[in-house]
Amino acid sequence: MAEKERLRELNKLTYEHRRSILELAHERGKMHLGGDFSCAELMIALFQQVMRIDPQRPDWEDRDRFILSKGHGGGAMYLAMAQRGYFTREEIFATYRTGFETRFGMHPCKAACHELDSSSGSLGHGLPIAAGIALSGKMDHKDFRVFCMLGDGELQEGSNWEAALAAAQFKLGNLVAVVDRNMLSLDGPTEDLMPLEPLAGKFKAFNWNVILVEDGNDMQQVLDAFESLPPAESDVPTAVIAHTVKGKGVSFMENEARFHNNAVTEEQYQIALKEIEEAYQALSGRYEG
Repeated sequence: MAEKERLRELNKLTYEHRRSILELAHERGKMHLGGDFSCAELMIALFQQVMRIDPQRPDWEDRDRFILSKGHGGGAMYLAMAQRGYFTREEIFATYRTGFETRFGMHPCKAACHELDSSSGSLGHGLPIAAGIALSGKMDHKDFRVFCMLGDGELQEGSNWEAALAAAQFKLGNLVAVVDRNMLSLDGPTEDLMPLEPLAGKFKAFNWNVILVEDGNDMQQVLDAFESLPPAESDVPTAVIAHTVKGKGVSFMENEARFHNNAVTEEQYQIALKEIEEAYQALSGRYEG
């Protein structure tokens, strides 16, 4: 259980994170707002609390690794990394999506942004990359973890399940798959397009440890889940399945597939900004006194 003051601080960072995502979309155009908002608590928890990282040494050999498999969450990742000190918010706002010269493309590229652990492009490939890095760490007797954030829609691709088989076979207890289970992909509800349930049962059948987060947009529940991870030296990989809301925090975006990748009008921006602020104030009120 996180201490009250730390929880308050992380919730404030999450509010600032959502606001920055919205402001970036308002300033730079189209973003994957739905999936950026759904994973906000997960991103902030990982970069601010959970992962063993040092922004001043992004290539530190013993750091935990972060693989963003759902590459369309790049905006959320960049801004979470900026909050942690890897680079500045101003650099992101000045250069986001400005062509091949930018370090901050809509889908992250390690060749351009060296602070990343991997590029993200075609969906379904993050978990195989993460399993390979985790296996390398295990062979080198390192104790770092590899966290891989997946969108639930990309779990419809078979490459993930090949990686899941390999992770169990090679006893990669240092591998953590973090599933942003918002139930929506670009084309609509996952369960209408290609059902994933029972998702926890699938991972268990592949010999994974599973931690379910009933509300992945509740910071306390997210922290509790990560605190319950088995040691990195264990033999069983873990899937943290976090049930989230696509477009979380903005009423007209929540559970709307059209905001998988969309811009906002000036009117929408003002409404969304007000709702994000009000949600934070309401949450802050729970920790007063």
